Amino acid sequence: MTPRTYPQGVPCWIDTEQPDVEAAAEFYGGIFGWTFEDAMPPGAPGRYMIAKLDGQDVGGMASTREGTAAWNTYIAVDDADAAAQRLVSAGATMQSAPADAGEGGRGAVLADPEGTEFRIWQARRRLGSQVANLPGAWNFSDLHTSDPSAATAFYGDAFGWQVDDLGFALLIRRPGYGDHLAATVDPGIRARQAGVATPSGFEDAIAWIADAAPNEPSRWHVSFTVADRDQTVADAERLGAHVCGRMVL
Repeated sequence: MTPRTYPQGVPCWIDTEQPDVEAAAEFYGGIFGWTFEDAMPPGAPGRYMIAKLDGQDVGGMASTREGTAAWNTYIAVDDADAAAQRLVSAGATMQSAPADAGEGGRGAVLADPEGTEFRIWQARRRLGSQVANLPGAWNFSDLHTSDPSAATAFYGDAFGWQVDDLGFALLIRRPGYGDHLAATVDPGIRARQAGVATPSGFEDAIAWIADAAPNEPSRWHVSFTVADRDQTVADAERLGAHVCGRMVL
């Protein structure tokens, strides 16, 4: 099986920080069918587990002492140290300096000029999410922001992103990503997308920009693919979730 890899500037990994890792694993395993593998040795401070779907990496789950659950989005870079310096020069704030995550890779935590946290990842053994856009897996990360123009300028400069206004939403593209997918894990991407009349350049799509709702802090929002939305909602409610809203697109 060809491993899924991510060129620089493409979101590559997600994880969640949870005050109760066992409860979170039971919840997400119950709605998405995930299994979990400990990535840290016994006795290490805190926990980090890899969520898997049919044996393939989906994302991570970490313990936190902050008491608040959160989802994080990581963007692939070739060199975490050089990227962190470049991002700070472009207006980002360093939250956590580049550091090794065992043999998996090297990452850092930053915030964009609006204060929205994002993370960068220089892959080594941990290449990024190995399954995406399938039921139970990561679909997209969306930037919810109160200033789409400023976000477009910052991320475009920082990662070479291009943003297309489709009228109903702003689509983020990383030029060349479609070529990478076609040459690796998705050789039929263009033919498949042509059959469903996707927007021009959609093979390079990596994320969306959305206006933040009133009183919503700017954040990177994580979405998942499911086979049956209503059944997933019912499963989530059974496991203790509360429905915040429903959308029909």
